[in-house]
Amino acid sequence: MSPQQDDAILDVKDLKMYFPVTRGILRRKVADVKAVDGVTFTLKRGETLGLVGESGCGKTTTGRCVLRLYQPTAGQILFEGEDISSLSESKMRHIRSNMALIFQDPYSSLDPRQSAGSIVGEPLKIHNWVGSQSEYKDRVEQLFRLVSLDPSMIDRFPHEFSGGQRQRIGVARALACEPSLIICDEPISALDVSIQAQIINLLEELQEGIKGLTYLFIAHDLSVVRHISDRVAVMYLGRIVEITKSRTLYENPLHPYTKALLSAVPIADPFVEEKRERIILKGEVPTPLNPPSGCSFHPRCFMAVPECSQVIPPLRNVGDGHQVACIRV
Repeated sequence: MSPQQDDAILDVKDLKMYFPVTRGILRRKVADVKAVDGVTFTLKRGETLGLVGESGCGKTTTGRCVLRLYQPTAGQILFEGEDISSLSESKMRHIRSNMALIFQDPYSSLDPRQSAGSIVGEPLKIHNWVGSQSEYKDRVEQLFRLVSLDPSMIDRFPHEFSGGQRQRIGVARALACEPSLIICDEPISALDVSIQAQIINLLEELQEGIKGLTYLFIAHDLSVVRHISDRVAVMYLGRIVEITKSRTLYENPLHPYTKALLSAVPIADPFVEEKRERIILKGEVPTPLNPPSGCSFHPRCFMAVPECSQVIPPLRNVGDGHQVACIRV
């Protein structure tokens, strides 16, 4: 899991993604849904960064902006030192072979009309990665073995595989063109618990075996993120509120939202579980259509003071790379 090199493969600066809300026959814009509202982080080569938060906080939108599946409203996305935030589709084409996405749902992300081999090999054809049919066949078989699938199953269709096997097909497809960055968009949330561990172990083994392979791992399960991530970024309502090393976050969370999230994670020891303090947040998550003024977390925060409703706290370093967006820390 440890980064193999210190250079940044991805540098996201003040990323914003607003979706317009329109009304009337003329589809006049009346507001914006601020799905991502000023996200900044760096991802080093060979590292795994966990991106966590409640549903609707902007995790998946951030990942899709990085892949340029969405055109960002504002901000910079530096991939391998090149700003890709405003590149045309034609210029993005050669860059996309070096990026990949593992989808959340292994059932709906595979074309039921294509064979497993065709699904895995499709990126090879799109990016002209192989020169002959025999080379194509060899590469597809190699990818199947890489994710612990029997190459004899290449001609089977998705419905003939289990959920875990389907997700392995998705992983093999993501690895087809040897990308240096893979966005893992909640890749295990639709799987049984026993299968989840297998997929996590597979991703870790691949990272150890492929030099420089980097993951942006999007999830809402904090226990899974702790296991696989080198660093963790916590998102709330379109913004990162805390980012630090995985161990530091779990042993010494500083932002009140992070503390509340961690207090809800079950602990196997029943004696520790019974004695620890639970932090119950009041109210509901505000809508990104009309976020609160100042710190977006202040209406639910147990540490809030009047100033919190007026000041948007910057993400600042409090030591050893630990960054927190809170004026009370």
